This record gives sequence, C-alpha cells and structure tokens, in this order.
Amino acid sequence: MTVRVAWHRRIPWLALVAGGFAVAQLALAAPHLGLGWDETVYLSQVDPRNPAAYFSAPRSRGISLLAAPVLAVTGSTPVLRTVLALLSAAALYSAYRVWRPLLGSRRPALAALLFAGLWTTMLYGPQAMPNLWVALSAVAAVGWFLRAHEPSASRAVLLGLGGAVGAATLFRFSDGVWLAAPLLAACGVVRAWRRPAPALAIAGGLAAGGAQWIAEAYVRWGGIGARLHASSATEGGMGLHWAGGDAWRSLNGPLLCRPCTLPLTHPELTLWWLALPVLALTACAVALRAGRPAETVLPVACAAALSVPYLVLIDYSAPRFFLPVYALLALPVATLVGRTVRAARPIPARAAVAGGLAALLVVHLTTQYTVLQERDADARATTGRYQAVADDLRRLGLRPPCLVIGSHSQPIGYYAGCASADVSGNNRNTTEAALLHRAITEPTAALAKARSGPPGYAQDWTAHRLRGTGYTAYLPKPHQHPAGPVSGP
Repeated sequence: MTVRVAWHRRIPWLALVAGGFAVAQLALAAPHLGLGWDETVYLSQVDPRNPAAYFSAPRSRGISLLAAPVLAVTGSTPVLRTVLALLSAAALYSAYRVWRPLLGSRRPALAALLFAGLWTTMLYGPQAMPNLWVALSAVAAVGWFLRAHEPSASRAVLLGLGGAVGAATLFRFSDGVWLAAPLLAACGVVRAWRRPAPALAIAGGLAAGGAQWIAEAYVRWGGIGARLHASSATEGGMGLHWAGGDAWRSLNGPLLCRPCTLPLTHPELTLWWLALPVLALTACAVALRAGRPAETVLPVACAAALSVPYLVLIDYSAPRFFLPVYALLALPVATLVGRTVRAARPIPARAAVAGGLAALLVVHLTTQYTVLQERDADARATTGRYQAVADDLRRLGLRPPCLVIGSHSQPIGYYAGCASADVSGNNRNTTEAALLHRAITEPTAALAKARSGPPGYAQDWTAHRLRGTGYTAYLPKPHQHPAGPVSGP
C-alpha cells in the first residue's frame, strides 16, 4: 500500500492537465479559426505586413507584444494559433504551479482542470486576446502574494509577485488595477501581512505594467483623466449598471452581447455558473472554520474585485470578461472538493464521494464541449465572412496601399491588407473631409450592410453588392480618382 501511495503522489497531475489543455486547443479550437475583430486590432499594431488599425482608449498593448515575435517571422494564422496554444498551456502550468507549496500537488491541478475545461478558456487559449492572460497572471499573483508572507520567502517570490501583477496590468490596465487593489488592501488590513516588501512589489509591478498605458495616455489623449474619459465613452458610459443579467444571458454565447437583448441559450447548462458563488462562499466558510482562510478567502476577494467592472459598471457583456474570475474561483472550489473527499469516512464512503464528484466533472466538461462546438462554429462563420468580403474587395481592384471605411472596416481592412478608418462610432479616427481627400490618392472602399444604403459621404459612389456576405461596397467613380480609376472585377 505504501508503494502504491508513493507512486500515486509522483504523478505530475498539473503537467498532465496543461498537456491535455494544449492538445485540446490544437484539436478543437485552433484549426481553421480565422482572426476576430479585436484580434486584428491587436495584431495590426505589430504586424509588419498590415497598417495599424485605430487603437481605442480602453485597450492595452500586452497581447500585441506577446504576438509580435511570431508576426515578425510569419503572418500565418495557423502558426500564430499553434504558438499561442502552446504558450497558454505553459502559462496555465506556471500559474497554478505557484500554488503547489500552498495547496499540495493535486488541488492546483484540479483547479487548472476546472478552469481549462471551460469553453471560454478553450476557445480563447489560442487567440490573441488579453483576458486569458490576465486570468493566469492573476492566479500567479495571488499565489506569489501568499508565499511572500511566509517566513522562508525569498527575493524571487517578491519578483514573481511584482512580475505577475505587472503582466496582468500590461495585458489589460484596468484589470491590473482591480487585481492590485485587494492585494494592497490586504497588506494594510491583515496584521500579519503588514510588511513593506510585498506592498512595494505590487506597486512596482503595477507601475511597470502600466507605464506604457500611462505614457500613451499623455501622448495620444492628453493625460490619464482624458484617456479614462475616452475609455468610458467607448464602453458606453461607465457608471452603475447592473450587468449580471447580461453576463448570464451571454454565458453560452454570443461572444459579444452588445446590446444584450438575446434570450439565454442552453439554460440547463448554466447551473455551474449559478452554483459558483455558492461554492466559493462555502469554501470560505469551511476554510474559516478550519483556521486556514488565507488560501481560500484571498482568491475569492480578488475574483470579486475583478468582477466589479463587468457586473456593475458597463451595460453589456461577453463571456471572456470573466475568465480572471473563473481562474481564481477554481482554486477555492478545488480546495473544497479536496476537503469534502478527505472528510468522508470510512474508505468506501470516500470512494463513493470521489466517484460522484468525478462523474459531475465529466458531465460538466461534456456540456462545455457542446457549447465550445457551437461558439467555435459561430467564430469561424464570422471570420469567414470577413475573409470573403476582403477577397471581393481585391477582385474590385483594392490593393495595398488602400483604405477600407465603414461597417467592420477594421477586421476586413486587416484581411485585405488595407488601412481602416471610421468617421463615427467607437473607432472614429478621421473626418469626412480628411477621408474624401485620402480617397483621391489611394484605392478606397466604403462598406455598409446590404440594406442600410451608402454612408453620407459615399452617396455618389458606385455600389458593388458582395453576394453572400451581407455587405455592399461603395467605390469612388473613376473621375473621382485623379491618380487613376479603381479597376472592376
């Protein structure tokens, strides 16, 4: 029996979960998935093959920097997907590995499995989007914070803490602030944690990760306050808006629910989401009774802080917004599961409890796979439509350097290798006069939904219906191009 237990403990559970996560991404999510709207914005900032799209105030450049080495070598989307899938699996392992000295080997592995098994985690693992990377940075940051207060903590632990907070802030500035806030508060509230070194590490990471965002705020917007004001306007006006209902309705898709007026899909598959806060609070109560609350209460507090902007400050939702919350809450849930199994007596009862929980996990993962298939199909349909419109624009004569304006100009422009511009909406970056002047010097197409008619500045441009895409492209007439006409198909 002793030999069997020792062998059981030597199994690299977390490495197996991370490896399975990589394989699942490459098999289920990464193949043939084109680039989404936000991805084209982030990637265009560092892609030497395409003009940079307008970068709005709320965005941060961390994910662009992560993808930059790949784009410097190749513009292949499958290669980018493969690299990001492998990197996200490695990051999953590294983030939850931080917790091994705190929780042992099995509980961090179970937490990683709970998080990696979500359809949102699987879908966004190989994508150039910041939310998953904020999530894993947050997991690492909270783990390093707890380890930083141990008597044997080394300087490397403080560097890990500062680095994790800095990474979260670099990937998404606002999320980094919401993560740092409860950690800094804990340094002041908990007597045993009133040490300057961890607080300085958090503040240093926040400053380092936010330096680029702050510098850009002064260069492009005139200051932090001006950028925050522009960010609020882009988000539809930050204020007290209860978005919990929107989050629930978008739990199984759509990928962006704005405005969120669609009915809930698969309501029977939302039980895990409704049970999650109950499980987290139960885990806190059990931990308080056991006299070891820190490893459970702090992740819950940080998860609650990170959920604030997406639950009460905006009036729309997207499933990816809550990835940092899920990543942190997976830890107390895994701890609760472990304590429940260990508390069962005698051995046959423990085996029955473990078997029942394992069956629930299998059911949960199966339902997540069902939703993943649907949302992956939706994403492929959307990106396929972008590619089809870009192909049609090329047949109409648009070749770089060129300009795409109007509906969905940013992703379609990226696919076509053209610059993009808008005269209205959240991505407004030019005026009609400047746009018309630019259209004189380079091939230009204005896009509109097929039934909406041309934009005001393109009333006398030639309409080209792009069949099967739902778009109409409006091109200046030959006499409007002194540099030469745009050729027909």
